[in-house]
Amino acid sequence: MLCFYPVLGMELRMTTTFPSISISTDRLVMRPFEMADISAYIEMMNDEAVVAWMDGPNPYTQVDAERWVRRIAPAERTGGQGIALAVTEFLTQRLVGSVRLLNTDWRTRSTEVRYITAPWARGEGYATESVLAIAEWLFRDQGFERIELRTPADNTASQQVAQKLGCISEGVLRNARIARTRTENGTDGGWTDIRTDLIVWGLLPEDLEGVAEQLADAGGYGTYNDWK
Repeated sequence: MLCFYPVLGMELRMTTTFPSISISTDRLVMRPFEMADISAYIEMMNDEAVVAWMDGPNPYTQVDAERWVRRIAPAERTGGQGIALAVTEFLTQRLVGSVRLLNTDWRTRSTEVRYITAPWARGEGYATESVLAIAEWLFRDQGFERIELRTPADNTASQQVAQKLGCISEGVLRNARIARTRTENGTDGGWTDIRTDLIVWGLLPEDLEGVAEQLADAGGYGTYNDWK
């Protein structure tokens, strides 16, 4: 059961930042990034599937990772833009990936979610599990009314995550994103920028009803309410 504990003598007011939290599921722990994550994070961010669809530096260096862990990720939360969490395996503490909220609108209580999965962890349903957990936290605890996902038109794996969560495809933003493709004579280490459409997916609280149960019936996982 999820409980709310207001501070005695203080009025409940609309916040404009997410709290520093840890969210646990049966298999995963989602928590703020730590310096110990840097090596695994560099490896993940340099994976070809990540380079192709993400807009981070390429190659992704030690300096980039340290800047992300020390400055950028914490500032996104304290500045009100969103929150970035490392996703780790509950048993091994190994870095599975990341989940990130950004472009948060506190007046409309809406935000965008992006997710990355390490190559060794793909095919295990970790992306769906982590996004489901953070969606339940957003809707139940933070009072959010909308989550948006934007998936490149050719990124079918990301689109499958949206579909499993019950997201509704709302349209296409044409030529809205720059991705990368491998070429023999690429301008940057064998990579060349290309433009791609973005499929926009919306998730409302009512869209999530029954999703966890359906995933559990299909051999997935149940609901999560262990966040602190």
